[in-house]
Amino acid sequence: MHKLASNPSDTHTCFTPTAFSRHNRFLHAFMQDHQAWFCVQDLGRLMGTPLNERLIQKLDPDQRRHVWLLKNGKTLESLMVSESGVYALLVHHFIPENRNLRQWLSHEVVPMLRNAQTAPLENLPSLSSLNWAGITVPLLHYQHHAWIKWRDMPDLMQVQRPFSVVGTGN
Repeated sequence: MHKLASNPSDTHTCFTPTAFSRHNRFLHAFMQDHQAWFCVQDLGRLMGTPLNERLIQKLDPDQRRHVWLLKNGKTLESLMVSESGVYALLVHHFIPENRNLRQWLSHEVVPMLRNAQTAPLENLPSLSSLNWAGITVPLLHYQHHAWIKWRDMPDLMQVQRPFSVVGTGN
């Protein structure tokens, strides 16, 4: 298992997690490369079982890792597990409440993390250009629609006329 250096400024990424609350306990989590990661210490509190390094070693290497988290204004090294690692731990350390915990993670936490990661990209306008019949006009993509400046419409309409005239005149 790869352990990070003790100094967070040593070229390692520091993640700012999202804090979720359940039964007055927090769960810190973040998304990286479309994968949800959860703080082991917080997860153990929610499960009512201390999850130590030895228990986490039972997971596959791609399901666990150490990262730097910015929690409560401090940079701390934290043991994290992936979404699949969480589900494996919930099955391995089963108690009836873990079913509710799994449902909360599956139906609320993970979707919120995914939405938070993709929502800004979808809601931000982006620019491109439209090349049509030899002219280029700026094109704005916003709220799932493409927009053209009103002042560029005469240029596009001008290009349209010769094609329709030629098509109907012969």
